[in-house]
This record gives sequence, C-alpha cells and structure tokens, in this order.
Amino acid sequence: MKKTLHLVAGARPNFMKIAPIVRALDARRDAFRYQIVHTGQHYDREMSDVFFEELGIPKPDFHLEAGGGSHAEQTAKIMVAYEKICQAQRPDCTLVVGDVNSTLACSIVAKKLQIPVAHVEAGLRSGDMRMPEEVNRLVTDSISDWFFVTEPSGRDNLLREGKPADRVFFVGHVMVDNLLYQREQLERADRGGFESETLKARLGRYGVVTLHRPSNVDHPDTLAPIAGALREISAKLPLVFPVHPRTRGNLEKFGLDLGPGVILTKPLSYMDFLNLWKDASLILTDSGGLQEETTALGIPCLTLRENTERPVTVDEGTNTMVGCDPTKIVAAAEGVLAGKGKAGQRPQFWDGKAAERIVNELWERLR
Repeated sequence: MKKTLHLVAGARPNFMKIAPIVRALDARRDAFRYQIVHTGQHYDREMSDVFFEELGIPKPDFHLEAGGGSHAEQTAKIMVAYEKICQAQRPDCTLVVGDVNSTLACSIVAKKLQIPVAHVEAGLRSGDMRMPEEVNRLVTDSISDWFFVTEPSGRDNLLREGKPADRVFFVGHVMVDNLLYQREQLERADRGGFESETLKARLGRYGVVTLHRPSNVDHPDTLAPIAGALREISAKLPLVFPVHPRTRGNLEKFGLDLGPGVILTKPLSYMDFLNLWKDASLILTDSGGLQEETTALGIPCLTLRENTERPVTVDEGTNTMVGCDPTKIVAAAEGVLAGKGKAGQRPQFWDGKAAERIVNELWERLR
C-alpha cells in the first residue's frame, strides 16, 4: 500500500530543500504519494511562489496563508490551520525541513495527532539560544521520530542528546542535491533576462553580500560597523547586495550609506541569484544555507556571525567565521582577494543523492 507524506514548506530555504525530495518521491510512485503543504510563512512572491516555478515543484496541495506577525502569531496560525488538514487527511508521515517556524509548528501538530515526524537537516546546533532557529531546531528534534542529518556534527549532537542511534541517518544534504541539479539546469537556460547577467557583464570581478539575521540588521550599533566594512571592501571589489526587505528598511531607517561600490538590488529569484553568486570572487553572508552552498561549489565565504550550526563548512569547506568586527571582516576579505582564501573540499555525501537516501529510509520505516 502506498504511504502518504506531507512535505512542509513555508520559507525560502524550505523550497530548495523539498525540491529534490519531490523528485525522489516521483521516482517511487509505486511506494509513495505526497502532498505539499505551503504554510505561507514567506508570502511575498519574490520570496516564495517564484521558487515553485523555478524549482519545478508542483503546485501546493494546501496553502495555509500564515503570513507575517510575531513568532508566536505566525506559529499559532500555522498550527491551527495544519491541525485541520491533518485531522482530515491523516498522512502516514509529516516531513519537515530546516529550522523555521513552519518546521516547529507542523512537527508539534503532527506529533500530538500521533503522526510520525521526519526531520530533514536534523541535529544542527549553534549553541546560541538567542537565535529563533536554534529554539526551533531543539524543539523539533525533541519530538521527531526520524532524523536525517547533513554532517557528522548533526549525528553527534543527536546521540549526545539521547536520540536512538537507529533513528539517526547520515544522508548528506538535500540543499546540495538541489544546488547541483539547478546548476545543470542553469547551464541550459536562457539567462538573458536575469538581472545578474547584466551585472556580471558590467562588473567583471565582484563579490556578493546577503544579510538578514535580526542580530545583524535590527540594531544600528551592529549594522553600522558592518556597513562600514562593506564600504571599505567595495573600494577594492564591487559588491552586489540583493537586499532582504527587513535589511533595506533598516538601512534606510538608520541612515546608512553603503557607498557607490555596493550595488543594491531587490531580492533575486533562486536561479537569478545562483547565476550571480556561483561566479563571485567572494561571498559575505549571515545565511546558514549559503555557507553550505558556497562550500559545495568551492566559493570563498566569510560568515558575519560569531557561531555556526554548520561546522563542517569551516572544518572542511570554504567558510571562515569572521563575526561582526569590521576590522576582521575587512582583513579576511583582503586575504581572499590576495589569494589566501581557504581551498576547502566537498563534505561526505554531499553528492546530489541525499534525497534518494531519505526516501529509501522512509520506505523501510513506514512499510
């Protein structure tokens, strides 16, 4: 008998993570049927719907339309809406990915209804409880039934927390599955309409910036020094900065000028952004996902945070933690530009087959 999975997605990173799982499930139609639950956590078209189009994900079966609000408001809206769906549908498993509010909300609902929960990208820990994502990770992992981990630290964390070893699976990373697949698609695509293509032709050598974490962008005492570092680096290397709406609003609110060398754009679609950063000389970011993607493609990455839940990107990959000290940021960037960046290597199982491993393991557990 076929098993029914709910695939939960709601925020930008989720879409990239469920895409390869959808492809792997499509190859096992004899064993599975799936329904996509779009929570609507990101509701701007540039931050959600366009990803379904570009990544080839089917239209969601359910759209919860959670929208914005505080963490509590958003989580509550998702829980109330998803509970109704679960009560009507009774899936055999709810599969959640990552560490956003949608991950937390739907895992709690499923567990209370005695529906098994599978967590993809389980076990990652920053050790920083000020991060909402860290709370989401810990709570989700405390109630999940099966744990699919991307790197050895995830497995080690879960075992240390008392999770049964036979429920923890080191499978690799679906984000890398998607990245390698989309890079192949990009090579065959018509890129003439991409904003990134025009920028690349004009700039030649360039770097890319992303900043969105509240700890970096919500306080002028933190954002102003980072802005100063970006201004200084951009005097030597043009920087393209697709600006998250929250960050753009705070730059304007705090009256911060990044200077002529930092080129601000609107948020780019997945393929447009991939076309941009895959050829960059340097990435400066506070994104967890981009730490991993740059490691997968061997792009030097400077992470503007004091900690990371993805230590394999530092231990084996191209990622360097530089924090928010502008002196350290500039010095590290100058080192990369002088040819002293980390070479790195692609970690174990980051081979484009993580989703297949996940689907195979789920079949063994559910059949």
